[in-house]
Amino acid sequence: MTDWSRLSHAYGSAEDIPALLDLIEAEPSAERWSELWSALCHQGSVYSASFAALPRLTAIAVAAAGTEQRLNAVQLAAAIVVGAEQADEAGDVLAKNAQDIAVLLRMTNEHLRTTSDRTDYIYLLEALLAFEGVPVWGENLAWGLVNGEYQISCPDCETDLFIAIGDDGCFATSGDYALHEDVEKAPLRPAEPGDLHGIGRRLHTLALGDGRTEVATALTYVFGGAHCVDCGADFAVADRVGDPC
Repeated sequence: MTDWSRLSHAYGSAEDIPALLDLIEAEPSAERWSELWSALCHQGSVYSASFAALPRLTAIAVAAAGTEQRLNAVQLAAAIVVGAEQADEAGDVLAKNAQDIAVLLRMTNEHLRTTSDRTDYIYLLEALLAFEGVPVWGENLAWGLVNGEYQISCPDCETDLFIAIGDDGCFATSGDYALHEDVEKAPLRPAEPGDLHGIGRRLHTLALGDGRTEVATALTYVFGGAHCVDCGADFAVADRVGDPC
């Protein structure tokens, strides 16, 4: 049995986590999930209590009566698994929790096929990669596709750049395009689907197979090329997403 008093989370002792998990399982709410996220995965940081909570999160996902409850559990578990890379004491979390991870991975795959929400779909893609232990993309896929931009640095001049992929268009710029319309923008160069390889091809194929053509199109820009508006350097967007500024 887990001795939660010997574990910690973002705010100190983890003695309060079992009660919070019980409440979430019995009477879930956005506020309670937010409280749990803040304690166990605060701004991406994870703690000893985070790893101890993985079996309970799996159980909550399995027992969930609604999709939202299940997705909350899956997404938090995925964030904890990814955060383990930053915690030296975590060890091999995927191996230590192999049975739970297998269950979470199965549910992630099931929901990828059925969700109608674009944002949920993207987070599920990221969770899939997290549970599979795919470096970089298990952590960095969603933050640009959901918010419509990646923030990176130019590999040559190190200028901070916005890589916009969304309603504002698909371009690179160093200016604050949200506030100023006259900033210089360099159009992104989408990859040809037939030229994609590795993780780019896999994600693009998955999205097309699931009928998410808009996500598949966005992925061609993530795995395409960009041009620095400051120094003129050309670079692959994907190479920089793993090294955000």
